[in-house]
Amino acid sequence: MSATTVAVLGSTGSIGTQTLEVMRAEPDRFRAIALAANSSVSELAAQAAEFAPAAVGIGDPELVPQLRAALPGAIEVLAGPDAFAGLAAIADVVVNGVVGFAGLGVTLSALRAGRRLALANKESLIAAGPLVQPLRTVPGAELIPVDSEHSALHQCLAGQSAPPERLILTGSGGPFRGRNSAELREVTVADALAHPTWSMGPKITVDSSTLMNKGLEVIEAHELFDVGYDQIEVVVQPQSVIHSMVTFADGSTVAQLSLPDMRLPIGYALAYPERIKTPFGAVDWSAIGALDFELPDTETFGCLRLAYDAGRAGGTAPAWLNGANEQAVEAFLDGRLRWHEIERVIDHAMQHHDGAAADSVEAVIAADQQGRRHVAGAVIGLRP
Repeated sequence: MSATTVAVLGSTGSIGTQTLEVMRAEPDRFRAIALAANSSVSELAAQAAEFAPAAVGIGDPELVPQLRAALPGAIEVLAGPDAFAGLAAIADVVVNGVVGFAGLGVTLSALRAGRRLALANKESLIAAGPLVQPLRTVPGAELIPVDSEHSALHQCLAGQSAPPERLILTGSGGPFRGRNSAELREVTVADALAHPTWSMGPKITVDSSTLMNKGLEVIEAHELFDVGYDQIEVVVQPQSVIHSMVTFADGSTVAQLSLPDMRLPIGYALAYPERIKTPFGAVDWSAIGALDFELPDTETFGCLRLAYDAGRAGGTAPAWLNGANEQAVEAFLDGRLRWHEIERVIDHAMQHHDGAAADSVEAVIAADQQGRRHVAGAVIGLRP
């Protein structure tokens, strides 16, 4: 059996490096044909030296001479905003590990080309769901989620003939679970980045601390599985062992369990409908202890509520929300916004949503930019 070719886009980030770990574990099964990063030249060159792809991409064109000088052999170099999308059309499986709205082009390109898309970039599906959905019918196109929660739902639904009654997304509750609003007024960036169970990039980790990540996952679950928002529930599962559950009409609930290890859902997406043979996340049931559950505190963590509202509003509201959130998180990480103000400025932005339809890439991009602009203005207004 020939090796499955893989394009790892965002190869130097958290998802990208863990994808390469999965491929190292099963070198006869997967071959990296393309790697791409935004600006990490030395790390990208080191990956290329190890995996010998046919092509690499770099987001910043000014870094091309530096990258070419560091690359071994005659590897093709693509650069600029269209480079990642171009690489998404040449592999059997495309891993979209690009952070944020910038991953939209990769998602659209991979599906248009009839490839399997291993989607870790939830923002592109959330912001542009109405544009992505028709492309899922392209011959050969296949979308397998890499988020641990949506991978769990995919696994729970695989082979089921009955539709789900409820999707139950679980979450750790983030680093501030159990704290109230007053206790969170002085938290620092370092506090927000100290996730209790997962190792992720800074943007996603901050989203986890506000529960916006869980809210975005609700919208993603709606788009992936065509289930209404009233049928999607969020439950806090602090041990991060149950990654999500599905309840059926007869009362049965099916769950996917493993230790928190992103290499498991990555491997699932790479090998689907088969499974890899490396047991990432295997549980020692004699040592697992208790599994706890609680409802999320949507008063303290109002970003979850904002995401439900945007999802129900539809159209470009999710894109507006996503842009507003990315801008708010950037301001927080840069020290221009306090943690407890993130929800406030996103709420401010959503009050100005214009109700436009998500009927074109241009409309989605415009909504994303509008959400960002409203947050940027609100951030300036908060400071003396």
